[in-house]
Amino acid sequence: MFLKNFWYVAGWSKDYTRAMTAETYLGENIVIYRKQDGTPVALENACPHRKLPLSMGKVVGDAVECGYHGLTFDGQGACVAAPTQSGQIPRRAVVTSYPVVDRYRLLWIWMGDADQADPDLIFPIENFDNPDWGYTDGGVLDIDCNYLWVVDNLLDPSHVAWVHVTSFAGAGTDDQPLDVVKTDSGVIVSRWIYGQPPSPYYAGIVKFKGDCDRLQHYEMCLPAIALNKSVYTPPGTGGPDAAPVDLTLINISYNFMTPIDADRTRYFWFQHRNTDPQDKAISEKMNAGARMAFEEDRVVLEEVHKGMKAPATPFIDLGLDAGTKLFRMRLAREIAAEQGTDTPV
Repeated sequence: MFLKNFWYVAGWSKDYTRAMTAETYLGENIVIYRKQDGTPVALENACPHRKLPLSMGKVVGDAVECGYHGLTFDGQGACVAAPTQSGQIPRRAVVTSYPVVDRYRLLWIWMGDADQADPDLIFPIENFDNPDWGYTDGGVLDIDCNYLWVVDNLLDPSHVAWVHVTSFAGAGTDDQPLDVVKTDSGVIVSRWIYGQPPSPYYAGIVKFKGDCDRLQHYEMCLPAIALNKSVYTPPGTGGPDAAPVDLTLINISYNFMTPIDADRTRYFWFQHRNTDPQDKAISEKMNAGARMAFEEDRVVLEEVHKGMKAPATPFIDLGLDAGTKLFRMRLAREIAAEQGTDTPV
């Protein structure tokens, strides 16, 4: 069901401290805390004795002490103390340790084979340290649906015409043809819309008046990371081979889907733009608008999850589903290969 040998976003780095935080990712219960030097630690949230969550214990130095009988585990998951039988630490007293890394203001976790957890494989965010680019604070939203419905939604430029009327919609988003391209890590669904007004979300941010050429670029990468790029440029300056001009606005919405389990998804996001890097008011406006739109998505996707989990009648696909079907096929092949099965699961 899940691709494990990839980095997923565990949360915002600022939200993890010395105090233990109980989490669930990909159906596995995990506890996260920081060592005294700030290094993050992620452990299986279950003492091997009677499976009491370690999060019900306490942090002692850089280790975690179980709240039942005091078995104590270091940041690598090894038992370093067994108070009830001093000097006789049980050989099987060990908990799984998960690699975790702070990067881009986010805490990333590797859910698979720890020996493959290379931090260089973390999804790259271009221009993150470029002082000419500004970014929003971003946010997090729990959605009661399987993560693949969120993936589908983020590969679907057309839904904005009906779900996001006051934010991302606009002329051409309902009927203009879509281009679908496979990439090394996923799929891109995109289209240029020419000579139309900007969407309400961007109308107050672009640096020119009147109509625009507009790019909707919806890209999904393994395991479930979406890079949605919006380009707004004066009429006649847009197109697949056109270089940005001085007034071209580029905004990239980074979206990170981390499955909690088969029925819940934790959705993280932030926007990154090539203009007004120090303008806090613009950042706050964009962040509020994005949250409002994603709440609109949440309402729809939770109902889609219910309907598709137990459909009373057969469902159909539309032409706009081509990109999502390609990505799901690719993901299924990767999961099958990881699990050593002959056919996609």
